[in-house]
Amino acid sequence: MIEARDVALRDLWTRLDAPGPPPSVPWRGDSTGLASPLPVDALAQASVGVAAGAAALLRGAPVPEIDPVRIGSSFRADQLMRLDGEAPGGFAPLSGFWTAGLGERSDGGGTRGWIRTHANYPHHRARLLAALALPDDAGPDELAAAIAARPALEVEDAVAAAGGIAVAVRDRTTWSSSGPGRAVAAEPLVTIRRTGRAGAPPGRRFRVLDLTRVIAGPVATRTLALAGADVLRVDPPHLPEIPAQHADTGLGKRTTILDAADPRLRALAETADVVVTGYRPGALDRFGLAPEELLERRPDLVVVLLDAWGWTGPWAGRRGFDSIVQAASGIAVACARDDGRPGALPAQALDHATGYLAAASALLGLAERSTVGGSVRELALARTAEWLWSGPVGGLDDANRVPAVEAVTQALGRVEVPPPAVVMPGGPSSWAGPARELGADEPEWAPV
Repeated sequence: MIEARDVALRDLWTRLDAPGPPPSVPWRGDSTGLASPLPVDALAQASVGVAAGAAALLRGAPVPEIDPVRIGSSFRADQLMRLDGEAPGGFAPLSGFWTAGLGERSDGGGTRGWIRTHANYPHHRARLLAALALPDDAGPDELAAAIAARPALEVEDAVAAAGGIAVAVRDRTTWSSSGPGRAVAAEPLVTIRRTGRAGAPPGRRFRVLDLTRVIAGPVATRTLALAGADVLRVDPPHLPEIPAQHADTGLGKRTTILDAADPRLRALAETADVVVTGYRPGALDRFGLAPEELLERRPDLVVVLLDAWGWTGPWAGRRGFDSIVQAASGIAVACARDDGRPGALPAQALDHATGYLAAASALLGLAERSTVGGSVRELALARTAEWLWSGPVGGLDDANRVPAVEAVTQALGRVEVPPPAVVMPGGPSSWAGPARELGADEPEWAPV
């Protein structure tokens, strides 16, 4: 376990193109308790370790002690959270695995395949039902029947064409030989483009514009808040966020509502130190927020881009989430249950690990901007999934790890959430503050 963790940390530090040797982390234990046939434990510990190492490099401080149990709790926050004593619930009724029909286009050489859907958000639910010609009030039984009547890849194509989210479940070999799989495998874990135009070193309280949603991006910016940033999350007025999700990933941030076409958003981007986006490639370009355009106006800006499927290949512009990437990339098959039903990792590890890697890359970008200038840094859930398949294998016991949880009072009520996976050098000793109601703040930076 320990060797796998250290090998993973050295590998990720190198892939982040970080200067000098990897950080020496004073670990407090050996395991997160995230048992899996894939090296999730090593990925979780190493991704948090490189984020802490990057913060230490930026601050010129020692790497803090890290407790793997807290990492495991943080990665499982959606399972451990309680709102006024109640579990908020998991996936929506139309999100899950469904048996697809037979046909020459189905996966598995004529056997029945599986489909994984994601319909947690109302607009994705509506698109899924429309793609399958189902009424707006259709439930799980109607969805199951519609998917069972069609081959898996046919369902996948129809839902994607409608702007919904569904994938055929693939094994590792099928994914690796597909066009999207080959494109993902050809990309580095992190792609970095530097401007070469040096700027001022960041202050102790640097500014982060958070243009992300769901988990990976908000985890990245929540981690930057732990490193001392003033994080301003901006949500569009027409896309509501899932409250329980924000109660966890909104910790330590301020939040405002602003349309992408509002010139105040571009002004915020041009006065930030870091801009983190979680939209599909090119989605914000028409609003003057293309990375190259931002860097032309602000050469020392650090821009971090996150998406599901990578930045090249036939799926570069396709929507996706952690569970969807797991299903398409072979992970769900590798984690299948004894009855053959596809399974999942013990946590939404692609989201969380990618979030910590994005935070680490942003911090490294800030550390080097006074010498080499700004940069654009691209990461993707599918690239993190690819790393899992080649990551260091280490034994992991299934011993029960007592999760770490603490209570905070928010606008939503009393919320029990895991504490930070790590206390960053230069940052607060715990969350800087509770998650605020979405849109509670003005679209402006906090006073220095």
